[in-house]
Amino acid sequence: MSTETHANTPGSEPMSGTPKGSNPPHASRSPWWKRSVLAIAVVAAVMSAAALLPGSGVSRPLGPAMTHTVTRGELVVTVTERGTLESAENTEIKCRVRGHNTIIYLVESGMEVKPGDELIRLDTLEIEDAIAECTKNAHLTRSGAERARADVARAELAIPEYLEGRFRAERMTLEKDLVIAKSNLRTAENILAHAKLMAARGYVSALELEEKTFAVTQANLNVELKKTQIDELEQYTKAMELETLNGNLNAARAQLDAEEEQAQQDAQRRDLALEEFKYCRITAERGGLVIYPTPDRWSREPKVELGASVHMDQTLLLIPDLSRMQVKVGIHESIIDRIKPGLAARITLPDKTLEGDVSSVASVTRPAGWWTGNVVKYDTIVSLPSVEGLKPGMSAEVEVIIAQHEDVLLVPVSTVVETPQGAFCWISTTEGLQKRSLQLGDTNDAFIAVEAGLQEGDEVVLDPLASIQEAQTMVLTPTDRNTPRKAIDQETDHAE
Repeated sequence: MSTETHANTPGSEPMSGTPKGSNPPHASRSPWWKRSVLAIAVVAAVMSAAALLPGSGVSRPLGPAMTHTVTRGELVVTVTERGTLESAENTEIKCRVRGHNTIIYLVESGMEVKPGDELIRLDTLEIEDAIAECTKNAHLTRSGAERARADVARAELAIPEYLEGRFRAERMTLEKDLVIAKSNLRTAENILAHAKLMAARGYVSALELEEKTFAVTQANLNVELKKTQIDELEQYTKAMELETLNGNLNAARAQLDAEEEQAQQDAQRRDLALEEFKYCRITAERGGLVIYPTPDRWSREPKVELGASVHMDQTLLLIPDLSRMQVKVGIHESIIDRIKPGLAARITLPDKTLEGDVSSVASVTRPAGWWTGNVVKYDTIVSLPSVEGLKPGMSAEVEVIIAQHEDVLLVPVSTVVETPQGAFCWISTTEGLQKRSLQLGDTNDAFIAVEAGLQEGDEVVLDPLASIQEAQTMVLTPTDRNTPRKAIDQETDHAE
């Protein structure tokens, strides 16, 4: 980051710290000459001691001091960063094929294309294998779905077939057997009654009578058996058979759903593979300039080049809108609070200079690391006017004007010494160098606005650390936190 100075101030006028003079002529060795030399030495010693006395108001120079005359002028505070041109609106051409695919043809970056021109062609070998495999699976699962559908139809027909067919036939058979059993029971009862009558007359023996009685009992049991079989058929066998048939129907329907879902998924995979096969050849939807995208240094995005392996949703090419150009620069975190949308900016290109303005400032910093020297910066977009000849990738120097101050006291940055007690400078007076406490305003890399502590026309010393011992001592003196600021200011000779 650099700043430029725009201050309407006069040039600095050097002032020699040592008066000019000619070499004295040779003198004879006489007593008055010795007394004169001794007097000059005493005067010099007294002046040196006075300069070192605290509160004397005069600082002792270490050597010649250059000065600058304090004047009023305009202070322009700017920040300058370098960036590259880009389009504010790009038509992104992305990879729409799953997995990793190899580029076998790629249009050159910077080429003008027309609608329908081929831009990229990807290797289709894996896609063709996937299409064949998905097509085979789709046919197999469709066959299974049709078979399952036939099973469902059979299961649905099995229920009425049982109720209207087998169940009724079994019940009618049992009812017929019951009628026969009842008829046999009546016959046996009639035979038994006749045998009892004949036994009373002595024509039938007791053994024959007992046999006829057993036949009636057996016929009666047979009638009860048929009734029980009919009850069991209606109450239990029918219910069990219906549960089995309904279970088979539900299982067949579930199997059909599974087969249908699998068939649908395989068909979708086949259709997707067929669609991706078309995406392996990418053509231009509109005409314009084609450029390769530049991935961020912290990104692991593979580079777009012939033979490179690209992945799904990766941006392969950009077709920028050249009528809406901008510059993206990184502003250091120390001054990002002063950068606001709407600030004027001056953009210097290799062949021209344009006027623009800040359109947006990122609220989140860009990633920092070894690639940025661990410097934290915020992306700032500077919009450009619509000018012919602007192309993405052109280098640009952007100067954002942060503030402009009119008619303020200006001093060079090198005249101010920042100490733990505050900011100070030294002015040249007829009595020598005097220290002044300053209240400073805005600044750029060259000049500082002084709000209090100096007057127009004062001669301030340039680079006091190099020529004034007191400045060096103040910078190296640690701050005593128990000493109030007011007391420090009282110790400073301050002339309004």
